[in-house]
This record gives sequence, structure tokens and C-alpha cells, in this order.
Amino acid sequence: MSYLFTTNKLGFRLLQQEDIEACKLFWGNKEVMNSCGGSMSLELLPDVLSFYKQSQLEYGLSVYGVVLLETEEVIGAAGFNIEDSLKNAELICHLKKDIWNKGYGTEAAIACLNYAHSLNLVQTITASSAINNKQALRILGKVGFDYKGIQYVEDIKQEEAFFSLTFN
Repeated sequence: MSYLFTTNKLGFRLLQQEDIEACKLFWGNKEVMNSCGGSMSLELLPDVLSFYKQSQLEYGLSVYGVVLLETEEVIGAAGFNIEDSLKNAELICHLKKDIWNKGYGTEAAIACLNYAHSLNLVQTITASSAINNKQALRILGKVGFDYKGIQYVEDIKQEEAFFSLTFN
């Protein structure tokens, strides 16, 4: 399998249409997506994967499938939502519930940040989390994000803690 970048345990590659069943286990899981405004409509998954492929082609960054190298299983998605330009790169990380609390979220976040930094395409990255998602808040602090405050997000109708990280 070909990866854009790897860590000791994880590989990162563009998600493919054949990954849809794996994606249902995180993006389609209500508990996993509870802090993100709810699970995604499964009918949208093919379009989401196409969108992320296009983002990679246009911007050189995207959201990637997170693959556990030992088993070659897609365990989540991590990377960057790009809104209109690389000025708006937002780190996201969604992992299957059965692999939570094993360090993969932190490892995935660090790997994605290192990859973006190595490409020298973006200087500032943002991230947000529901204020009750203690694990995500801890990861964002651990990997170097600066807390910027609480904002209400209309799309998902909840308050979010906002963070940013600027590369030197």
C-alpha cells in the first residue's frame, strides 16, 4: 500500500471509494461524531471522499485515511479541511471508538502537522473541539495549539473551543 506519509504505527493516504464501509465506523458513528455536530449522512460519503481527493489535487493537503500499519485497517481520518485557500487550513481527526485512548489521536495529529510543515504550504492551522470533548482538548494542547477562546458555531449549533498553531 502506498502512503503519503507514515509514523511508526500509522500510514496516511487518500481515502478511496472502497473505504466507505470503514468510514461508516467513524463518520457514521453517532458516539464518535457526537462532539462534532452528529454523524454524517452515509449517502454523502462518496461525495466527501471525492471532495477530499479534489482538495489534495488543488491544495496539496487534504483529510487522509488513517491506516493502522500492522493490520492495514482504516481506523479513522485525519488531516486538513481547506475552505477556500490554504489560509483556512483546519486540522481534524476522527477515529473509530474501539481504538480511542491508545495514543493514535495524538500520533495522527502530530504526523499531519509535521507533513503540512514539511510541505511549507500553510503557516497557520486552526482546530476546534466541543468544550466537553476533554480528550480532543488535551490532544490539541499536547501537540502545540494555542487556545483562542470559545465561539458558537451555527453549522453544528454548539459552542466550540478554538485553537491555532503557527509554524515558525
